[in-house]
Amino acid sequence: MTSTGTMYLDHAATTTLRPEALMALEGAMQRANGNASGTHAVARQAKNALEEARERAAAILGAGRPHDIVFTSGGTEADNLAVVGAALASGRDGIVVSAIEHKAVLEPARALSRLGFDIIEVLPDASGVVSAHDVAAVLTEATAVVSVMAANNEIGTLEPVRAIAERARSAAPGVVVHTDAVQAFVGSDLTVGSTGVDLISLSAHKFGGPKGIGLLYVAPGTRLDPILRGGGHEAGRRPGTSNVAGAVAMVAAMEAAAADRERFAMVVGGERDAFETYLIEMVPDVIVNGTGAPRMPHFSHVRFPGRSAETLLILMDQAGLYAAAGSACQSGAVEPSHVLTAMGMTDAEAAECVRFTFGWDTTHGDGRAAAHAVAAILEQAP
Repeated sequence: MTSTGTMYLDHAATTTLRPEALMALEGAMQRANGNASGTHAVARQAKNALEEARERAAAILGAGRPHDIVFTSGGTEADNLAVVGAALASGRDGIVVSAIEHKAVLEPARALSRLGFDIIEVLPDASGVVSAHDVAAVLTEATAVVSVMAANNEIGTLEPVRAIAERARSAAPGVVVHTDAVQAFVGSDLTVGSTGVDLISLSAHKFGGPKGIGLLYVAPGTRLDPILRGGGHEAGRRPGTSNVAGAVAMVAAMEAAAADRERFAMVVGGERDAFETYLIEMVPDVIVNGTGAPRMPHFSHVRFPGRSAETLLILMDQAGLYAAAGSACQSGAVEPSHVLTAMGMTDAEAAECVRFTFGWDTTHGDGRAAAHAVAAILEQAP
């Protein structure tokens, strides 16, 4: 809860900037504000800061070398570079993704279908988990890329990425495996070794860094065609003047988040659990989605049978409680969440769901307070 009495429970959308990241950002903007592609002293200072950030990011992820890290403008660009870049460089024409991927993976894959690629979307089970067996079953020698996220961005379920990568390589030797780990990094021990994949996407503002900066880990030997055209930045994989301050701040947030995971799981996860426990006591008919599978400790995805999520969010906003729904407004039409319908929910059931996500700055008592606030709002709801 903030000092103003409001409750921000939308940390999966973007979380609070960590003090370590803010300090690093301000310092880099003051001391490394040159263009890292130049040759004079000011440019070299920026270049040195950028390469130090790359080395630190590689160390956190357990990457073999700094060159394996490509800084991007965020998770969306990293996902696009992974899926499109690997597909175009492969000489194959098949792509397999889970049906519950973020649109930053689904839409690039679907766009490639217009270029002749064969796209297969694998459904999850009712808990939101994608089976490694189901993924492997649809692979062929023509499959170029497999992409399954590490943690779902709506219900927070953890996917068996390592098992998927192992089964994929056995079923389709030479396939490139990517994971969108944007939501997973803050609360799970995510490394190159733990995932076993070739490509990993991260976005700084999901774990306490600034917006507008992300990265893609690229395993040695993985071929990528750049999706942007321009200069030879990032070893020719991502042109454009480097966001040096953003990269420095992102790595500071990565280090802080990695060091904070044990506390995050215990404190933030405990408040999420308290929220669900108190809410169910006060509103027995609510349904917490994804509880049949491992979840990220800060996610609580709740269905309120007979209640419109859109209406509830308006009432919550008026009460100073900020959460999110699993549907998006596009061109004036509210569409059901593709994640929830892929899990087997009807459109009506999906429209009753609200996502509450806690953050690294959640403190003791926030879960109970949030549950009481939601219960009070439900009493007012028409």
